[in-house]
Amino acid sequence: MKIFRRSDAQYNRDMSGDGGSMTLPAGEPAAGPWTAVSEKALARIVFDAARNSLEGPRIVAVDGRGASGKTTLAERLARQVSHSAIVHTDDVAWNEPFFAWGDLLRDHILNPLRHGKGVLFSPPAWTQHSRDGAIEIAAGLDLVIVEGVGASQRELNDLIDATVWVQSDFAAAETRGIARDLAQGANGDADETIAFWHEWMNEELQFLADQRPWERACVIVAGTPTIPLDADQLAISRALL
Repeated sequence: MKIFRRSDAQYNRDMSGDGGSMTLPAGEPAAGPWTAVSEKALARIVFDAARNSLEGPRIVAVDGRGASGKTTLAERLARQVSHSAIVHTDDVAWNEPFFAWGDLLRDHILNPLRHGKGVLFSPPAWTQHSRDGAIEIAAGLDLVIVEGVGASQRELNDLIDATVWVQSDFAAAETRGIARDLAQGANGDADETIAFWHEWMNEELQFLADQRPWERACVIVAGTPTIPLDADQLAISRALL
């Protein structure tokens, strides 16, 4: 399977001085140095950063580029907080135009949560395309994690208590993202899957270059770690270089 690569001139290379490196799109600063922490310690950092004085749960956005490791990180954080739930922006964005779903997330999910209410929301595209079910989140939770590309878009700042940015090697994320999509069979055969990936990436690169969500992050997590880790650890950075 041949995967198209953009010119090396379009990438920064993160040389963080900790024994590894990442290729990063131009404009995204390299995080570092990286420190190994346990899942429990990271969950405490994020939970404390998301303090709010309102009646709803703490709302944390886990943002990052495609196939960076956002879903896995969200699951690892959620299992450290007993009363928690995860919202996947892919569900909100399903069959919506690229990154044109922020109002759905705001009006039908984040606003009710912020006011201590539960959520039962079937996005309009689900009805239009005969997708069963709904996005359901119980009231009374301690933590809700919203994960996905654009989860922390600035238009939602007033409803997001803390943001985590997942920084990953761009080339490695592309390889595993295409392999994942092929395994799921969601975007056709190999050629169609690769073509869709690059159509998506063209939109994503522009969107994130404008949004710069890493600047809103309370902590940065390595989706493709460059330091040794135990099974229950993650690599984090508190600062951008």
